[in-house]
Amino acid sequence: MEDLLPFEKVKREIFVKKESETNWAYGQDPNKRKVEELINYGVINLNKPSGPTSHQVSDYVQKILNINKAGHSGTLDPGVTGVLPIALEKATRIVQTLLTAGKEYFGLMHLHKKIEDDLIYKTAEEFVGKIKQLPPIRSAVKRQLRTREIYYLKILEISEKDVLFKIGSEAGFYVRKFCHDFGLKLKTNAHMSELVRTKAGPFTDKTWVTLHDLKDAYTLYKKNEDEEYIRKIILPIEKAVEHLPRIWVHDSAVSTLCHGADLSIPGINKYNNFNENEVVAVMTLKDELICLGNSLINSSEIANNDKGKAVKINKVFMERSLYPKNLYMVKE
Repeated sequence: MEDLLPFEKVKREIFVKKESETNWAYGQDPNKRKVEELINYGVINLNKPSGPTSHQVSDYVQKILNINKAGHSGTLDPGVTGVLPIALEKATRIVQTLLTAGKEYFGLMHLHKKIEDDLIYKTAEEFVGKIKQLPPIRSAVKRQLRTREIYYLKILEISEKDVLFKIGSEAGFYVRKFCHDFGLKLKTNAHMSELVRTKAGPFTDKTWVTLHDLKDAYTLYKKNEDEEYIRKIILPIEKAVEHLPRIWVHDSAVSTLCHGADLSIPGINKYNNFNENEVVAVMTLKDELICLGNSLINSSEIANNDKGKAVKINKVFMERSLYPKNLYMVKE
């Protein structure tokens, strides 16, 4: 059975509340944005190299693209490699949605004495589920015992004292500390030798790119106006919300939402299944991200009601001027 993070297990159905068409005179398909717009409002699924800090890698991206701001999601230690989403310019606030998303790692743990294979496999089973973890001394959070969930843990190979493993975990989980605790459970010491992050929310190792890829693609674009490679590397901001349930709204609701109003049921065209108090992405009918918010109801209540608020909006991303105020809904 394939190992999946919680959001990957959820089957996102689409339910229609009230059909309408979108007016193509306003907004656009995110995949058809100009390259300069992507640089100003996009994300990169970067494969962080070993050596620099996550902050330094963001700074490298900033310098390569000659932009003023770039932000990363989910800090990786200098020696750790792998998936590090980088948001550019006006898109930097989107990294907050990825901080709480599940992560996957491949790691190599070194035990300080030889342990029977069967005991290692058995101990791994005991770590799956909710566990208590004390963050390491050098960490960005307060050092107190807290609960974190391990979604799956697979021992892939054991060679003498070295154990290769794959782990899927809740955000805020420290793999280095996990290796230490795993060793204590085996009545020995253990430390993390190597670590690669292969998933961070919707970003995976299947599509990651390197700093060299970015540099080459940007140079090709600037010198030869060749957009093919830069478009594969800088993705629309909408990629960063693929792990969230979505609600699509009528054109007539877009401007109001851009000005910070909460989303009411009459503005909804269609929606995914979601629970109450869940983070949702609110989209146009062209699949543009308008804003993020917390659901005030569960999705089943939308079908049974024509009035009332559905989402408390807390982060607006779309420019206010993109859709006019008096753009009325066009029925199909």
